[in-house]
Amino acid sequence: MTMDFIEFAPTPTESARRAYDASLILASTKGSDRDRAIAAFAEALHDRQAEILEANTLDLEASRDMAVPDLILDWLKLTPERLQIAVQILQRLVQISDPIRRVMATDYQVEYSQTYCQLMPLGVVALIYEAFPELGAIAAGMCLKTGNSLLLKGSSEASHTNLAIAQLLKSALEKTNLPSGCIEPIAPEGNTAIRELVCQNRYLSLVIPHGRPSLIQPILQQATVPVLQSAMGNCYLYWSPSGSLDLARWAILDSHQSQPDPVNAIEKVLIHPNLKSSSLTTLWHSLQEKGFEIRGDEALVREFPDLPLAQSWEWHQAYLSRTIAFKTIDSLEAAISWINQYSSGHANCLVTESYEESCKFTVGVNSAATYINASPRFTRNPKRGNSILLGMSNQKGDRRGFIGLEALTRVKHVIQGFGN
Repeated sequence: MTMDFIEFAPTPTESARRAYDASLILASTKGSDRDRAIAAFAEALHDRQAEILEANTLDLEASRDMAVPDLILDWLKLTPERLQIAVQILQRLVQISDPIRRVMATDYQVEYSQTYCQLMPLGVVALIYEAFPELGAIAAGMCLKTGNSLLLKGSSEASHTNLAIAQLLKSALEKTNLPSGCIEPIAPEGNTAIRELVCQNRYLSLVIPHGRPSLIQPILQQATVPVLQSAMGNCYLYWSPSGSLDLARWAILDSHQSQPDPVNAIEKVLIHPNLKSSSLTTLWHSLQEKGFEIRGDEALVREFPDLPLAQSWEWHQAYLSRTIAFKTIDSLEAAISWINQYSSGHANCLVTESYEESCKFTVGVNSAATYINASPRFTRNPKRGNSILLGMSNQKGDRRGFIGLEALTRVKHVIQGFGN
């Protein structure tokens, strides 16, 4: 089945055209019809779990033979627990109220008219993702919820798993009244397919790349379609002299609990020179007991000769592993400046007992989200609120921050006149 798919697969342009045609129909469908399709996705993902895991085993074996890095293997390996989380997310999407055509007030008013806004579908969204095979199913649910068609371009390392998931999504879609082009998988043909895909500005409304910078940067350079870039790793924590050791330790450890998805994991910690050495070594020992590797800047290495030195390039690069580098910094202002220069810019954290420091940090740090005495841990299925999250964006301008359902919509202004 896999070979047939590859041999007779449509081109990215053909898939984009089919998805576009489907999006025109999908935009006018009822929310209840789209919810039934999402529920069918969840049921199929649950019932055909063994089939998906079998395909995933093939990908893992092939990847090990090709010496794929352990990081990617970790992202690639599906478990019953990871699949169950995806099922739960799809089930929750069904319960969330329909965001499409939701009416909102607007400050812009036309005289003698009623003026308001409505949330509308974007049209066609393309997800280009590195491993994380379950993202295809989650993105499919999010796109149907918002009335969008979806193009799926997974990595070659996960080709069998991605195909198995795409086929079950297509099969589930056949049981509904929605057009089959709502979900269009793109064959794993590498960079050529990606280059063709991200230039389909006639049919696509948005491209979402999810993975390492080596995946995202070429897409940003080549795309003629708007790109909503995701970010992961290289998040900073500034541990103020007034902040507690226990809180700093908890924030670091908890931020790494969303394995294998290191979106908001704290990888760099800035500390004040006045911090007690005993507190620092206590923290290091706690982290090392949990399997973390610790590194330090030149000042810390001079004080603790056994500590590995963090090289200059490491401060602006994500480890995406259980590695944490510590650096001494003279003040909160200096910490803010350093974070703005070197962090990935999507999530940064402060541990402090000072309200003044928390205000300065919140205003001064240029990141999509700031966390004060809180763990920046990322979850796709928050317990509170009505959103499901695909990731986080660190880009400047529109749609920065959490990539939820509203990021997959656009605002339409409606001016209803009375003939005056």
